[in-house]
Amino acid sequence: MAGFGLPNFGQLTEAFRKAQQIQQDAQKLQEDLDAMEIEGSSSDGLAKVWLSGNQQPLKVSLDPALLSQPVSTVETAVYEALKNAYETSTSTMRERMDDLTGGLDLNLPGLGG
Repeated sequence: MAGFGLPNFGQLTEAFRKAQQIQQDAQKLQEDLDAMEIEGSSSDGLAKVWLSGNQQPLKVSLDPALLSQPVSTVETAVYEALKNAYETSTSTMRERMDDLTGGLDLNLPGLGG
């Protein structure tokens, strides 16, 4: 049957096994990301924001010294902290996903891979 360009049964079985493992690993990764607390801070360190690995807001901390500043300074500090936490969270998620799928080969012979 190989003459019809179809992958052999062993290749399909292995591909399904890999896909099933990745699904299980993805669920674990989702739980791990949810449990993370990733901190971001403003350049002066007076504003801090924590997000989960899935970018869910967790908490904010503002130094009392920051609150005596003009509103625009407070807004900028909070924005910097949020942006920093988001960038760290996003890169962490991307790295973990790359680790999860790095060994997956979906190019099965005969399936146009």
